[in-house]
Parts: sequence; C-alpha cells; structure tokens
Amino acid sequence: MATLGVVVFAVALLTSIALHELGHLMTAKKFGMKASRYFIGMGPTLWSRRRGETEYGVKAFPVGGFVKIVGMTQLEELDDPRDEPRAFWRFPAPQRAVVLSAGSAMHFVIAFVLLFTALVTFGEPAKNTTRVEQVYACLEPDPSTGCDGKPAAPAQAAGLRKGDRIVGLDGKPVTDWQRDFSDPVHAHEAGPAEVVVDRDGTRITLPVVIERIPTKNADGEATTEGRIGVAPGEFKRAGPFAAVARSGGLMWELTTGSVKALVEIPGKLPALFRDTAQGKPRTVDNGAPVSVIDLGRISAGAFTTSNFLVFLILIAQLNVFIGLFNLLPLLPLDGGHLAVLAYESVRSRIARLLGRPDPGRVDLRKLMPAMVGFIVVMGSLTLVLLYAGITNPIASPF
Repeated sequence: MATLGVVVFAVALLTSIALHELGHLMTAKKFGMKASRYFIGMGPTLWSRRRGETEYGVKAFPVGGFVKIVGMTQLEELDDPRDEPRAFWRFPAPQRAVVLSAGSAMHFVIAFVLLFTALVTFGEPAKNTTRVEQVYACLEPDPSTGCDGKPAAPAQAAGLRKGDRIVGLDGKPVTDWQRDFSDPVHAHEAGPAEVVVDRDGTRITLPVVIERIPTKNADGEATTEGRIGVAPGEFKRAGPFAAVARSGGLMWELTTGSVKALVEIPGKLPALFRDTAQGKPRTVDNGAPVSVIDLGRISAGAFTTSNFLVFLILIAQLNVFIGLFNLLPLLPLDGGHLAVLAYESVRSRIARLLGRPDPGRVDLRKLMPAMVGFIVVMGSLTLVLLYAGITNPIASPF
C-alpha cells in the first residue's frame, strides 16, 4: 500500500506537469503559433508520434516537460524560414502573455478542481467538534520505519478509539476541542490525566499518561508540549454551489501561504544547510523547506492511511506553489519571459509617445549570466533538499 501511495503521488505530479505544458500548447495553437513539439520528461526519447505539425512524446527521465514553440526568442534560428509569420515573437504582446502564463494558470485550475472534489467527496472537518478522527500508533514515528518498535501513543495505550467524543478532561467539561482539550493537554505536565469520552451513548473514563515532546513555539524557540496522539475530525460534505465558494476561499489561503513560503525560503537556507550538515531533525512543525522526496513521503502516507482529503489538499497546495514559483520574474521561468515582455511593451509605448523609433526586443544574451546564476542557485538548493530528503527526511505524521 505504501508503494501504491508513492506511485499515486508520482502520477499526480507528472499529470500536473503534463497539464502545465498542455496549457502552453493549447493557447499557442489557439492563436496560430507553430508548436512543433510537446514532450513530458527530459533526456532520451522513449516514445513519440507526430500528429499534424506537432510531435508528441515521452522522455526517459520524468523530471519536467516542454513545449517547443517556434521563435520563442531571438536566440533561436528557424529551421524553416516559412515559419517566420507564425513565430512566437511575431504575435501581439497580449497573446504572448497568455501563452506564457497559461502553464501557471493550469496549476491553479488543477488546485481548484482538487479542492472542489475533496469538499464534495470527503467534506472538511466541522468546527468545534470533539470527535476523535485519528488515534496515532506512536507520537514520533521514525522517517524510515514509522512506528515499528516504538511505544504506543498514550491515547492508543489508554484505549481511545476513532469516533469517541471527548466530553471531559481532568474533571472539566470539553465542548471545544482547541480551547477545552488541545490547549490544556499541550500545557499539561508529563503524567496521568483523566479523559472522559462518550462512546455510542456510554460515558467512559480513560486514564491517559500525557507525554511531553520537543517542539518549537511561535518564535521558533525550542520547547516541549504535552501530547497524547489524537486528532479531531467530523467531516461534512459540501454541496456543489457551497463547494465552489469554499474552494475559492481555500485557494486564497493556499496562495497566501505559498507566497509567504516563497518569501521565507531565503531566510531559512542557512538553517537548512546547517541542519543538513549536522543531521538535526527536520519537521513540518518548524517550517523546514521540503523536497519533492519529503512531500512524496508525506503525501504517500496520507494516501496509504486513507486520508484522501489531506492527500488531495497536499497535491492542490503543491500545484499552487509551483504555479506561483513559475511566475517569479526570473529567467528561464515563464515569469521571467513575462517580465521581459512587459519591459519591451512599456519601452515601446514610451518610445511611441516620445516620437522615437521602437527600440525592439531585449537582447536576451545580456541576461544570460543572470539566468545561469539562477539555474546554478536553484540547482544547488534542489540538490541540498534532495540530499536532506534522503539522509535526514521529514517524518511523515501518518
């Protein structure tokens, strides 16, 4: 089942890449540009077939994809001079902007569809529920072996079950999970506590031994907090119209969260390098940057444990992040080409207002050093994250 989870994550990622490139291809063809190749993956060609003027195929290494649009830059020499009227650079700036942004737009569409599907099919946790949805096998699973050989989490050892409703903690009523239960447990000293649950209409008192585990507070300082290993959940499915509105709200939350993550990445790099070199534990709670290996492990864990709602939200979040990252105004990203296009358009408009000749296109050869520098930096960061994901992986919470 774990292998199936990894396979499903890989398929979801490759599908997102394929749809990203399909966005470029469809819009380019819509405007009449010549798209000669559409490939998924990189490296040697495994399979290809030509339909019309476009060759479709799959490469050996499933890391990305590309669409070959004739005349994307002035650095490209046309194979056939007859293609010049349909070269990318010959089309109006608004049409070129649509083609360049279509890849990222597809990621946002994918995310919205996944969120809508999750809400309609599985629903989302109801607010203020005190129902136990998950009882963890252990508090701190090992990244490679999970809970094998580790002591059972206090909740499991005490006999809490999925579906129990927590109604009391140490003699006090529980009507709100966060306020009446989660916060008091986190603040509780290590040791015994009494948890009262309603199980199918019968109240049962369960003695639980709370454990305190290492964590970090809101300021990033090391501390400890009480845990017993349970998570709440009472899922309510949304109707189609409500799901559309709620999906829009979740898209906004994922977008702002992804923007924040992008802004914070540079500040977290020193800690990433230090923790990787020293082998310090990396957790989701401390906001450590994650690699595709880490995300794959967590997503596969969610799928394997039937947390399909979480799995779909993770894939949606990944798509939002990729879509935003691709719009960064840095070459060779689509956002870099959009930035160049915007600069050319503004410069041409100013020239017309001043009665001067159109200065023409930006010489991309002058931007090559910056582009190479960006590729080197991102390549290095990717290698470090992959190394950390292999040697010091983030523990899956599932």
